[in-house]
Amino acid sequence: MAQVAQFQAPQPTRSALQAVSTFLLFFATIGMMHAALGVSVWLAVLLAPIAGGLVVRIFIIQHDCGHASLFRSRWLNDWLGRACSLVTLTPYAYWRRHHAVHHAAWNNLDARTQGSDIYSTCLTLAEYRALSPFRRLVHRVALHPVVALMLIPPVLFIVLHRLPLETPRSWRREHSSVWLTNAALAAMFALAMWCLGIVPVLTIQVPVIVIASMIGVWLFSIQHRFQDARWLRRDAWNPLAAATEGCSYLDLPRVLGWFTGNIGYHHIHHLAPRIPNYRLQDCHDAVPSLAERTQILTLWEALGAFRCTLWDEQTGRMVDFPA
Repeated sequence: MAQVAQFQAPQPTRSALQAVSTFLLFFATIGMMHAALGVSVWLAVLLAPIAGGLVVRIFIIQHDCGHASLFRSRWLNDWLGRACSLVTLTPYAYWRRHHAVHHAAWNNLDARTQGSDIYSTCLTLAEYRALSPFRRLVHRVALHPVVALMLIPPVLFIVLHRLPLETPRSWRREHSSVWLTNAALAAMFALAMWCLGIVPVLTIQVPVIVIASMIGVWLFSIQHRFQDARWLRRDAWNPLAAATEGCSYLDLPRVLGWFTGNIGYHHIHHLAPRIPNYRLQDCHDAVPSLAERTQILTLWEALGAFRCTLWDEQTGRMVDFPA
C-alpha cells in the first residue's frame, strides 16, 4: 500500500537521538543502581524494572537494525545492532537471520518451522489431540505461563543465546556472530567485575536481564497468539490478511509504548518491516482502513492471552488446552 510505504523512510537524526538517549538512560540507571548498593540492596533492585524496560527498548532498536529500518546505511544499522547485542545478550546476526524466517511464515499453518519456538507458532487442536499422551503433557508444561513466561526467558537469553542452536552449519556468519558476541560479553563482564566486584555486578545485572527477558518474551508471544488472532492455510494466506488478522495491535499506555518501542503496533510492523519503530504510530493513525480491520488488544486482554494455546480450525478461533 502506497500509504504505508511512505512511512518506511528513516529519519537519521531521530534514529540517532533515540539510540543515544536510550543508551545514556540505561547506563545512567545502571550507575544509579550501583550507587544505591551502598545504601541498600533492595533500593538498587527497585530500579531493576526501569533498567529492564530500557533493555527492552534497546532490543527494539536492535530489532529495527536487523530490518535495516533505522538508517539508510546497512553498515550503520549493523554496527548499532551489534552494540545493542552487548546489552540484550542476543547475538545480532544470529537473531536477525532467525527473525527473517519468522517474517517469512508468520501465522501460516502450512509454513510453520519445526524448531523449538513455542512463542510465535502454535499447534492446531487436531494436531494436539493426535500427539501421544506424553508429548501432550510436555507441550502443556512448556506453555504453562510459569514455565513459558517466567522460567524459560532468562534461560533463553543468558544460556541458550550463547549457542548457535537450530542454526545450519552453512550459516557461517550467524555462527560467528554467536561466538564473537560471547567473547565480547566475556571481556565486558570480566572488566566490570574486576572494577566493581563480582557480587555487585551480578546483583545488578541478573535481575535486570531476568525482568527484560520476561517482558520481551511475553510481548513476542502475544503478538501472534491472542484471543482474536487468525491462523491461515497457505491458499488463504496473504500479507495484508496475516498482518491485520494474525498480528496484535496492543493498545498500551503511552509510557509502556515508549519502553517497548511501539512494538504494540505489530500489525503495521509485519505489513511493512522497514518502518522505524518511531513511525509505526504515525502510520497507524494515517491509514484508518488498517485500524478498522485490526482487532485492538487491551493490556488486560493481553495479560490473559496465555490461555490462547491452540488454533481450532473448526471454529476458527484460538482456544485453551482441552480439559
